[in-house]
Amino acid sequence: MKATGIVRRIDDLGRVVIPKEIRRTMRIREGDPLEIYTDREGEVIFKKYSPIGELSLFASQYAETLHRVGDLSIVICDRDAVIACAGVPRRDYAEKSISPELESIAESRSFYESAPGANPVPVTRENGSWIVSCAMPIISGGDLVGCVASVYDPSTTNRDRTAHEVETKLILTAAGFLGRQMEG
Repeated sequence: MKATGIVRRIDDLGRVVIPKEIRRTMRIREGDPLEIYTDREGEVIFKKYSPIGELSLFASQYAETLHRVGDLSIVICDRDAVIACAGVPRRDYAEKSISPELESIAESRSFYESAPGANPVPVTRENGSWIVSCAMPIISGGDLVGCVASVYDPSTTNRDRTAHEVETKLILTAAGFLGRQMEG
């Protein structure tokens, strides 16, 4: 654990303000859930909570199934990082931060499909070679919890590629299903 040198007091309602610099650095947004941990030495630790991360094993199996059945490369993300993938190099994408462009697609809460000639949307901040073909945010109980995307490698696939109807329907179905799984 790293000390920040920042000290905050708890107010009369038991609240403490997390400084803006830390929220920006850790990408904590208003309304984000935080999990609270304590230890025997009296430490209180706040950790970003990923509701869809609770389903990571299930999400991995779902991504594998979509990959096998639809011959698609799939990434399933929470609001910050890739939590499951299939058909892409796992070591390059699993648990990596998603790109600002993919984050923006998720926050739009609407379906995205790449268009010929449009700027490519990389999957991660590290700008790996894989590009988003189509994506659908995962909504659970009205809250944005993540995104499902089909992706492709432009070095081995036509660059001006648009999603096919089956690919689109599989991504829409996966996002809807994962969202409902988290509701109950």
